[in-house]
Amino acid sequence: MIKKIKRIKDWPWYISDFFTIKKQLAKKPDKPKIRLYPVLKDRYGEGGKANGHYFHQDLLVAHRIFRNNPEKHVDIGSRIDGFIAHVASYREIEMFDIRPVNVKSPNITFVQANLMNLDASKKNYTDSISSLHAIEHFGLGRYNDPIDVDGHLKALDNIHLILKPGGTFYFSTPIGKQSIYFNAHRVFNVSYLLDLFKDKYELIQFSYVDDSGDLHTDVNPDNKSADASFGCKFGCGIFELRKL
Repeated sequence: MIKKIKRIKDWPWYISDFFTIKKQLAKKPDKPKIRLYPVLKDRYGEGGKANGHYFHQDLLVAHRIFRNNPEKHVDIGSRIDGFIAHVASYREIEMFDIRPVNVKSPNITFVQANLMNLDASKKNYTDSISSLHAIEHFGLGRYNDPIDVDGHLKALDNIHLILKPGGTFYFSTPIGKQSIYFNAHRVFNVSYLLDLFKDKYELIQFSYVDDSGDLHTDVNPDNKSADASFGCKFGCGIFELRKL
């Protein structure tokens, strides 16, 4: 109800602005047709959103790849109009996705692939790989992938095989209480993830985005904090890992 009242209060300035621009257009010899298309909420918003999972993870990991400058970088399922675009602005990147992608960029190569079923030719394929906010979807059918309760485990195992020894894996996923929100995504406990990685990777850096959308960088995931997923219900854990 409050939102509706606010919208009603918005109409006087909208109508006033409309007649102002209509009056200004009347003085133009070649005036365009004016059509009504009211957008009322942007008057009160900020100039853009500079927080949240995707904003922080995309910038942080793109910067780390720039600093580390690998021979080859491969991505698994990350956001094209965010992270992929960031990396492609300064280097070549090869992206794998189960869905077709029509991408036209000299720095982006697309490969359609199901990471739950690895092509043997891709073993030891690259020295640098990323998967940001993607693994939590594997095996839930949301993206026309086959239903597989172990889909995330199979994808992580195959990423490990794709990566050369000593290579770097940049990984992010929702963190909080271990759950499956079918068919949207999974949420993982940080301790669970660390246990998955402990015999395969060295943890180089851990950061996370909290429930308020704020970034905490280079955090020590001690047992107590990891067990509690740093107090997050739906945060984002960002891992930089080196293959043993």
